[in-house]
Amino acid sequence: MYSRIKKALPLILSVLALAGYINVGNRVFERTEPEYVLSYGENQGEDYPTTMGAYRFAQLVEEQTEGRIKILVTADGGLGQEAEVIWQMQHGGVDFARVSLSQLSAMDKGMNVLQLPYLYVNSAHMWRVLDGVIGDAFMQRVESYDLVGLSWYDAGARCFYNNLRPITSPKDMEGMLIRVQQADMMVDMVEMLGAAAAPISYEEVYSSLERGKVDGAENNWPSYESMNHNEVAKYFTVDEHTRIPEIQLCSKHTWEKLKPEDREIILTCARESALYERELWKKREKESMEKVVGSGTVVTELSQEEKEAFRRATYGIYEEYCGDYMDIVDEIRKLGDGS
Repeated sequence: MYSRIKKALPLILSVLALAGYINVGNRVFERTEPEYVLSYGENQGEDYPTTMGAYRFAQLVEEQTEGRIKILVTADGGLGQEAEVIWQMQHGGVDFARVSLSQLSAMDKGMNVLQLPYLYVNSAHMWRVLDGVIGDAFMQRVESYDLVGLSWYDAGARCFYNNLRPITSPKDMEGMLIRVQQADMMVDMVEMLGAAAAPISYEEVYSSLERGKVDGAENNWPSYESMNHNEVAKYFTVDEHTRIPEIQLCSKHTWEKLKPEDREIILTCARESALYERELWKKREKESMEKVVGSGTVVTELSQEEKEAFRRATYGIYEEYCGDYMDIVDEIRKLGDGS
C-alpha cells in the first residue's frame, strides 16, 4: 500500500498544482497570487557569480514566504547601470540590487576606507573585516541614503595586466599608461606607482589595448578572462591592489512596506545567498585563471614583501582620502596580523 502511494505522489502533486496548490520543499501550500512582485537590478551577465547569487536570493525568498513575495531578477544592466539603479532605488523605482561599493563612495567618502589600495593581506582578511563589527557599521551607513544593506558579495581582487612586460615592482610601471576605473582614488593610486592613468569606460578597454592607446589595465581574473583582455595584454601581475566589496541592497521605500517577519526572512535569505555567491566566485576565479594561463598568459606572483613596496608607494592615499578614518584603517590592518 505504502509503495503504491509513494509511486503515485508525483501525480498527486501535479494534480494539486493544477488545482491551485504549489509544492515547495516537499510541502504543499495553497497557491495564491504573490502579495509582492519586486524588482532586482544586476548589471552582470546571466552566468556571473553575483547574478547567480541574486537568483538564489530570489528563490529562497519565494520559498520562505510560500510564494507571497516574488523577486524578479533582471541581469545585463536591463534596469540600468549601477549608478542609475541606485538612484532608482532611492526613489522607489527598483526594489533590490547588487552594486559595487565604489558606486556608493561617490555619495559617502567614508566608504573609501574598505577599498584602500593594499589594505587587505588576502581574502580571509577582508571577510574578517566585513563579517565583523566594522562591516556591520559600514552596512548601516547606507541607511542615510534611503537604502538598506542586506549582505556583502565577493568581487575578488583587482590586479594589473599589460602588454609590455612583467611587473614585479613600482619601477616596472614607470612610463606605462594604465586604464583605471573612473574614480579619483584609482587615478591617484596608479600615478603614485609611477604610471599614467587613463580613466576610460570598461567597454573601451579591449580596443584601447589592441590599438596601443593604453599599455595595460587592472581588474579581477573573471573580468580579464570574460572580456578577452588576455588576448591583448598577456602579462598579469597578482598584486591584488584592491578588493572592492559588493553590497546587496534594498530600497528603503520597499523595506518600509514589508512586515517585520518578512524583513527578517529577506535578511536571512540575502545572507545565505551571499555565502553561495562567495563559493561561486572562488570557483569562477580558479576557472578563469586556468583558462587564460592555458592560452598563454604570463603570471607574476608577488610575495608579501614585494606587495609591501607597492603599499608604501601608495600610502599617501590613506591620509588624502581617509584621513578622518585612520583609526578604522588601523583596526582593519590589525585584523590582518598573522594572515
